[in-house]
Amino acid sequence: MVALITGTAAQCGPRRAFATALGTNAASLVLIALASLMLTGLLSLPERGLYWLALAGSAYIGFAAWQDLQVREPSLRAEMPAGGGLARGFWTSLSNPKDMLFFVAFFPQFISITQHTGTSLLILSALWMLFDLLVLSLYIWLITRWMTGRQGQLIGRLSSLLLMLIGLAGVLYNGGQLLNLFS
Repeated sequence: MVALITGTAAQCGPRRAFATALGTNAASLVLIALASLMLTGLLSLPERGLYWLALAGSAYIGFAAWQDLQVREPSLRAEMPAGGGLARGFWTSLSNPKDMLFFVAFFPQFISITQHTGTSLLILSALWMLFDLLVLSLYIWLITRWMTGRQGQLIGRLSSLLLMLIGLAGVLYNGGQLLNLFS
């Protein structure tokens, strides 16, 4: 998500980058809810299903980054829907089911901060959202404060390239895992 946020900040400015950060936070809430259902035993996801989700998510990330790289005119980036924003942040973050697995692994260590699991999960979720938004806001501030227009465009393009490579690697890895499961 850092590459998406910094790329959006560099290419489209702080307002669009902050909207993107809010989108990633909204998706985190969905993933936290799914992780909570898994922790309480109300939801179980098959291994094959996780790989399909990861494959689709990686393809989405790579395709969206490829679209960003197709825009050559810097002035058009701010108007480009794929260049960031609430929906882009939400769908990009939601397309990474490994975040849900992170919450499943991370939250149990702190689940007993209160006597009620639901209350503990609510507190952990709120703290996660706060710290995540603060860290992403710091990235936005650093990029928009210290980068010139030309440096920002370079960082934006490098971020898109990195996201495209991550998407490609995810497609190859998850596709390989699915092939192994079927063979």
